[in-house]
Amino acid sequence: MKISFFSIITLALVSQVFYSQKPSDPANVTPVEIQKNAVSEITGNLNRGQHIEDLSWAWNSSVACFPATQKEKFTGKHVLYSTTIPTYSEMEVTVVPDDPKANFSIYAYQTGVGSDRIVPELSSCIRCEVDHKWDRPRKGKTQDHTRTAKNLVAIGSPYQVIVGVVGAAGLADGGYTLKFDLKSRK
Repeated sequence: MKISFFSIITLALVSQVFYSQKPSDPANVTPVEIQKNAVSEITGNLNRGQHIEDLSWAWNSSVACFPATQKEKFTGKHVLYSTTIPTYSEMEVTVVPDDPKANFSIYAYQTGVGSDRIVPELSSCIRCEVDHKWDRPRKGKTQDHTRTAKNLVAIGSPYQVIVGVVGAAGLADGGYTLKFDLKSRK
């Protein structure tokens, strides 16, 4: 079988176009610089995000973000942010909706620094933490409109942290403040 130079160039161009249009393109992720031993804040709006139809990455055992039974809490638009957690540090990320009645969810996952693992193409991660509206009350606890991803930790190596702010039940618009609380021993 003879393959022409034109066929090879055409195949290369088609694959380049395909990969440049992936929904997990890092261009859809906003980088955030955060301060050590401080709370850094940014504002955003769900209308700047995108819907992610396939959420199966979240209940993949190599990710374990949330179970399929909680899928409805992540069906709105996803707005993604990226930052780094330095060594000997822990981080909490909280989303505070402008409208206290708005139903938001949040997830945050850790990967190696420089990784291009972005949802929905996430096959594995080091850790994933989520918070969403509870299905029922929890004894001794109350929940307000804020959502916090906790327990993001780096000890011997820094990690990239990808944060997803999401509207529940298809919510596609709504302003919010995103707070990064970074505690570091270095």
